[in-house]
Amino acid sequence: MLNLRRLNRNIRSLGRYRQILGTLLKYGFGQVLDQLQIRFIVQRSRRIFSGGRQIRAARRQTPAVRLRLAMEELGPTFIKFGQLLSTRPDILPPEYITEFSRLQDDLPPVPFAQIHQQITKELGQPLERLFSHLEMTPLATASIAQVHHARLLDGKKVAVKIRRPDIEHIIATDLDILMSLAHLAEHHLPALHIYNPVALVKEFRRSVQRELNFTREGHTLERFADNFAEDSTFHVPRMYRELSGETVLTMEFIEGIKVSDFARLRNAGYDLSTIAHHGADALLKQVLIHGLFHGDPHPGNIFVMPGPVVCFLDYGMVGRLDRTLKYQLIDLLFGILERDVEKVTRLLLESGEMDEEPLLTDLKKVVSDFIDDYYEVPLQEIHTGHLLTDLINIFVQFHISVPPDLLILARALITMEGIGRQLDPGFNMVGHLKPFMERLARERLTPSYLAKELNDVAGDYGMLLRRLPRDVRTLLLRMNRNRLKINLEHRGLNQLITDLDKSSNRLSFSMLISALIVGSSLIMQVDKGPSVMGFPVLGFLGYTIAAVLGLWLAVAILRSGRL
Repeated sequence: MLNLRRLNRNIRSLGRYRQILGTLLKYGFGQVLDQLQIRFIVQRSRRIFSGGRQIRAARRQTPAVRLRLAMEELGPTFIKFGQLLSTRPDILPPEYITEFSRLQDDLPPVPFAQIHQQITKELGQPLERLFSHLEMTPLATASIAQVHHARLLDGKKVAVKIRRPDIEHIIATDLDILMSLAHLAEHHLPALHIYNPVALVKEFRRSVQRELNFTREGHTLERFADNFAEDSTFHVPRMYRELSGETVLTMEFIEGIKVSDFARLRNAGYDLSTIAHHGADALLKQVLIHGLFHGDPHPGNIFVMPGPVVCFLDYGMVGRLDRTLKYQLIDLLFGILERDVEKVTRLLLESGEMDEEPLLTDLKKVVSDFIDDYYEVPLQEIHTGHLLTDLINIFVQFHISVPPDLLILARALITMEGIGRQLDPGFNMVGHLKPFMERLARERLTPSYLAKELNDVAGDYGMLLRRLPRDVRTLLLRMNRNRLKINLEHRGLNQLITDLDKSSNRLSFSMLISALIVGSSLIMQVDKGPSVMGFPVLGFLGYTIAAVLGLWLAVAILRSGRL
């Protein structure tokens, strides 16, 4: 029974694989797929998606637009993947970032009967024992879940977030296919090696699996609530643990005004400048004090409550800054303000990973130019978004991989700064940032911090001294037994080997065609054997086969785009 279930899953995966490749072919990415060496599926899909007015119109768009359209057509997993890629300016050109930022995961709502079944299955009780009322029409729908308004038995308003049935299996199948394509891309497309497609898909898998588990989001809500328990300017929705689980999350219903609804905010008597300041302070506290921050504070996720109190919704995407990365970021900002090129260069190299050491002289020159661009600019005129974008461009230029959480932070700060400037044209994120930087700088001089640093260093040296004799003994033992191995990795040869293999096959094929032509010509000179209209049948047949094979070879070369 288990083998039959696995066989059915594999058959569905193959059908989905063909659908994905067919959609990519439909939008003009056939040449890329040809390089992945999956000829059978690609050829079958090419026959299906070979033409059509809509297809020809789509192929006239730019590659970035075509890829976005393909992702929208392929559904939730690929839309989520595109949204993740839109946060990675370190690996994608600006036009792709712009297009992927337009991806929306709005889907038709799940029928209420399935929602009813999902809630009762997860919470283990009939619906009437859980809620006095549950709206049949959802407040919002997305690729992974939809949200319904409800009332508890005591009359309190709540929002119930329910995961779409079977979405976990759909995403799991797509993730397996994405991982397969990533491995093929890494093997057959050396130019993509520096972007590490496999690691990118693994990062996406971790992200989407966290988002699928509402228990994790509930714990995150509780952590944020604890962090801001004493803050009167920021509110975190209450999570009802007894009415939540892996596929259902019940939260306090927030009755407020969207931060983007400026007219309603003014009519309600709110000071927009105060709202901007509260929102910025809340985000910076999350980042620099707690090390856990909301990763997607766009206007649809921010509400203003009486006070004014700012409230963020949807904690499915969060970023984390550990102590090391947090202080590296602060040191980096201080280095820019102090015009310390050496310090900024060192911190850039420490904060990311790279395949090859960049030319230090070139990196210092670029860093120096970057600092000069901001050194003479008044603090109130510095745009955090521009500064972070320029900083990320340096990472990209020198192939230094940026920590994913740092990219989430950059996006969150840029988004919040944009909201702040819409609320208050004089808003300045850097001005809000400076007090936090000074606070952290003072914190590093306290006895408790210095004692912890000293304790960490002592622990590292203690671990080194404990492990060093054993590691040296293991190394010497392997050398004595001739078991010491050195692994060498060649890069960039896979494509060369593939191209040489294709060239040798074409050369062999050409020689076969030449042999047929020469042999047929010799037979034509001999007046023996069966003939038709005075021509030897074997000679005529040889010419025909040579012509067919020659035409087939010419078409194959033309289709490859390499004459």
